[in-house]
Amino acid sequence: MFTGIVQATSSTLRLSPSSIEIGLPDSWRDRLLVGGSVAVNGVCLTTREVGGRSFSADLSSETWSRTTFGSLRVGAGVNLELPLSLGNGLDGHWVLGHVDAMGHVRLLARERDAWSLVVSFPPSAHRYIVDKGAIAVDGISLTPFDVREDTLRCAVIPETYERTCLRERRPGDPVNLEYDILAKYVERMMRYVRVD
Repeated sequence: MFTGIVQATSSTLRLSPSSIEIGLPDSWRDRLLVGGSVAVNGVCLTTREVGGRSFSADLSSETWSRTTFGSLRVGAGVNLELPLSLGNGLDGHWVLGHVDAMGHVRLLARERDAWSLVVSFPPSAHRYIVDKGAIAVDGISLTPFDVREDTLRCAVIPETYERTCLRERRPGDPVNLEYDILAKYVERMMRYVRVD
């Protein structure tokens, strides 16, 4: 489980439909272990190899087709997060690293001391996105507002903009979306509620 608080950024070194290799942040050399979990642009992966300068993970066909990895290029920046440890604060929201869909950046513009991000999403997801709720965009915990039929807006503070790869995104770029897990569970449970 993750929180959507990006801990480091790095770049893609190699990529194929079955595996990915990413530069290892210096501060992670003793923290990322073979078989451990890591969120890459919000996608939970299991590390296969950890070297002095990089780590690699296998990709399933489901991961390749459901995420932005299919459009990722070698050299592209990625957001990284290690899993939540017991005793750590929950600064963002519960993020599983299980991407629900791809969205697209519609707008990323400076507004006074912050940035405004507008992202499109599949219309079928509208029921999961709540004004002032939570969503993970490329692994970043954000608060949506101005939610419409197929777009949402988020305010991006300077700390988030500078510490993530969001600063590299341009209109039209695909992004990984993970909807709030609580909304998905509530919807599932409501299917079995009897109204007499």
